Amino acid sequence: MKSVNIKELARELKLSISTISKALHDSHEISAKTKKIVLDAAAKFNYIPHPYASSLRGKKSKTIGVVIPEVADSFFSLAINGIESVAKEKGYHVLIYLSHESFENEKNILQQFRGGRVDGVLISVSRETIKSDHINDLIADGIPLIFFDRVCDDVDTAKITTDDFESGYRAAEHLLKKQCRRIAFLSISYSLSISNKRLEGYLQAHQDYKIPADKKMIVYCPDDAKKNYTVIKKLLQQKNRPDAIIASVEKLTAPVYKACELLKLNIPKDIKVICFSNLVTASILNPSLTTITQPAFDMGKTAAKLLFRKLEKKNVSLKKENIVIPSTLIARSSTTG
Repeated sequence: MKSVNIKELARELKLSISTISKALHDSHEISAKTKKIVLDAAAKFNYIPHPYASSLRGKKSKTIGVVIPEVADSFFSLAINGIESVAKEKGYHVLIYLSHESFENEKNILQQFRGGRVDGVLISVSRETIKSDHINDLIADGIPLIFFDRVCDDVDTAKITTDDFESGYRAAEHLLKKQCRRIAFLSISYSLSISNKRLEGYLQAHQDYKIPADKKMIVYCPDDAKKNYTVIKKLLQQKNRPDAIIASVEKLTAPVYKACELLKLNIPKDIKVICFSNLVTASILNPSLTTITQPAFDMGKTAAKLLFRKLEKKNVSLKKENIVIPSTLIARSSTTG
C-alpha cells in the first residue's frame, strides 16, 4: 500500500500539519481524542515519518541553517556577523545557504533541512516567494524557524524586522520637504512584504503632504544589474523625469549613479537620491549617499538569540514574537548638497 506523508494525512483529516505532528509526538497540547483519531488514520493510510527525522529525534547537529537571497547586499553580510556572534558563544556552526532570489532554490534548501541537517533555521525569503507551504512543512517537522528582514506574514512564527513602513515614509517625507514633487520609488518585488511596506510608507507621506503620487513613478526592477540600469536610464530620460529617487534596496544604488552620470544629471541639483543601504562607502561616494540604514547586525543577533532560546527551552513559543528594530535616516550630500 502506498504510504502518505504528513501533508496528505493532514489533508485527509482536515487538520493542520502542526496538529498532526504534535499528535504523533504525543504533545500535551493535543487532546487524547484527537491523538487517537490521528494515530488510527496514520495506521490506516500507512503514514511513514521522514526516515531521517525519526532517527535523529532527540539528537543535536549543533548547527543552524541561515537562508538568504544573496550576499552582495551588505545588509546580509552584517546580519550574518550578528548571527555568528551568538552561534559561536553557543558552540554552534552556521551553515549559510543562498536562494539567489529563487523560490525553487529556497524550497529545495528547506527540503534538505528536513533530513535533520540543522537544529533550527533563520531565513530571509526570496523575492519570488509568495507561498509558504515549504516553510510550514519544516516547522511541522519540529524544526524551529525564525524570519529576519524578509518575512512571510501568513506563517505563524517569530519575525525580526525593521520599521519598513515608517522608513519608506521618512524617505519620502525628507524629499517632499526638499520640494521634490516627482519622486520615483524603485522596488524589486510585487509580493515581498518589506518592499510593499516601504512603498506604502512612500504613498502615505504623499497623501499626508497632499502631493499626489504618480503611479508612473513606481518602478519595479528585475533581478539583473544590466536590466536595472536600462530601466533606470529610461526612467530618467522621460519628458517629466523624476526629481528624486528612492531606491528600496542597496543594489540599485550603482545603476542610479551610473545612469545619472551618463545622462549628465547632477546629484543633488537635478535629482536627489536616497537608498535603503548599509554600505560603509556611502559617505565617500561622490556625492555622499543619503541612506536609510537598517540595524542589520542587531537584527541578525536578535534572531539568533531567540532561536537559541527556543532550542534550549522547548516550551518557548515563537508564535507571538514580532520584534521591530528601527532604521535610521542618515542625510548626506545626495539630498542635502
